[in-house]
Amino acid sequence: MSEENIEAVDTSCCASCGVAEIDDIKLKNCTDCGLVKYCSGACQREHWPQHEEACSKRAAELRDELLFKQSESTHLGDCPICCLPMQLDRSKSIINQCCSKVICEGCHHANMLREIEGKLAFKCSFCRTLMPSSKEECNRNVMKRIETNDPFAMCAEGLEQHRKGDYSSAFRYFTKAAELGDVDAHGQLAGLYHYGQGVEKDKEKKMYHLEEAAIGGHLDARFNLGCEGWNNDNNESAVKHWIIAANLGHDESIKALMSAFKEGKVCKEYLAAALRAHQAAVDATKSPQREAADEYNRK
Repeated sequence: MSEENIEAVDTSCCASCGVAEIDDIKLKNCTDCGLVKYCSGACQREHWPQHEEACSKRAAELRDELLFKQSESTHLGDCPICCLPMQLDRSKSIINQCCSKVICEGCHHANMLREIEGKLAFKCSFCRTLMPSSKEECNRNVMKRIETNDPFAMCAEGLEQHRKGDYSSAFRYFTKAAELGDVDAHGQLAGLYHYGQGVEKDKEKKMYHLEEAAIGGHLDARFNLGCEGWNNDNNESAVKHWIIAANLGHDESIKALMSAFKEGKVCKEYLAAALRAHQAAVDATKSPQREAADEYNRK
């Protein structure tokens, strides 16, 4: 189907049989491209040979639009207490198994000082549940969250199983978490498909999960997509990925852009803009509470 024919499609009628949408007949868009509508699955299947080429082309365009759209924030989001962007360094955040909330180190430290000074019981900074007294209690809390289909808890358990070397269990937990929308789980699945841990190596599935993670704001996944593009001589794609990640404060992406600049693959203006955005993103994560926590932990 040519581009001229695509533009001429009457979307008020079924692309296959031509029936118009009336009260008793509701047309549905082609879910992959949205270019045409059908009155039934049978009509969609019958029309597929004529529609396949245009559908695949438009679906790829839509995928690229989504993939290369600048993310507004990372998949880590904001601290639910201070509402500042979470730092990319995972060691500077606290995971609460009781409520599956991730708290920035600054808020956790401030709450800990308040409890010590007031001689109060140690409670979760977010949900105020008493902190678990043992590793076993922590594990029970995680399993309770998993039973409620909490994707964050599932991903956390997948990480624990991966640490133990049980890759098959890790794969099951990551898969379920990804199905429920957990961005980090997509990134973890990409790694499993890359190394063949708990599943057969599969580059196509690895790339799919890397893309899903990147679309969700996972900067390490975005950086890795850039590396894939660079290694496959798709420098334009690589630079786009690195700029998106750098704009949100990703250090490795800024380093990659600087190397690409030295090779003449990035213009001075793009690099300068990325450097400014990178610094602004890093500065946005700073607070006196977080600086106090860093100083405390360095002692």
